[in-house]
Amino acid sequence: MSHDTSQNYLKLKERHAELIEAVEALGNAARNAGPLDEKAVQLIKLGAAAAIGSKGALRSHALRALEAGASLEEVRHAIIVLTSTIGFPTVAAALARIEEVV
Repeated sequence: MSHDTSQNYLKLKERHAELIEAVEALGNAARNAGPLDEKAVQLIKLGAAAAIGSKGALRSHALRALEAGASLEEVRHAIIVLTSTIGFPTVAAALARIEEVV
């Protein structure tokens, strides 16, 4: 399963290279600031993407989690555990998006 960078992100990177460079540097610094492995980081980001309803980030972090070694069941579970926090309709929508991706 391949993770392609979205066209929107590539356009932003082309138009605002310095800004995106700073965003990427911040992301790398945050990722390297503690002991979590890449799988855990991507599952956390997946949950955040579901919580804010970002389809692009949900797709991206689901694929990145899978690439980092998460199983499809772990990806689904990372969304399901959010039910009492973000609500069933949001979880159901995120799960539907996951199924479109895989």
